[in-house]
Amino acid sequence: MSDDSITLRFKSNLKKRIFATLIDYAIFILLTFLYIMFCGEDNGKGGKSIHGLLALVVPVFYFLYFVIIEAIYGGTFGHQAFELKVLTLDRKEISFSQAFKRHLLDLIDFFFYGIPAIIAIKNSEKHQRIGDMLAKTVVVDTSDFEQYAEEQINLKTDEDKISR
Repeated sequence: MSDDSITLRFKSNLKKRIFATLIDYAIFILLTFLYIMFCGEDNGKGGKSIHGLLALVVPVFYFLYFVIIEAIYGGTFGHQAFELKVLTLDRKEISFSQAFKRHLLDLIDFFFYGIPAIIAIKNSEKHQRIGDMLAKTVVVDTSDFEQYAEEQINLKTDEDKISR
């Protein structure tokens, strides 16, 4: 490999990340609401509720949407809409375990309205949420050549395959 590699920068992409997260949670909450409305039982108070095994569908859907889709595509639908992608610190595709680790602490961000995530992103050197620090990942804007270079990502992925 030659020494003319590209040095990529870390940026917060905070506005895009906030809007992407709002889209993701809107999708998740809407689908959860629809699931409860169609599959739930009347609770006697004018609403619906789910019990037992049917209640497991909600966390399974959360896992599928946030972890599996991110592991396969490098980002959820909200991230993709804003051209954001989750990569390793050295800009490689993330693994399933990294996608899983990124979302282990989501409840902390969710229950505190995203404030811990915003504080971490603004104050960490690589603009990472706590989950990103745990998983050793970063969120990059694929439309920003200072953060993302497709050629470099493909080159590193190909080198990994050759060295195995």
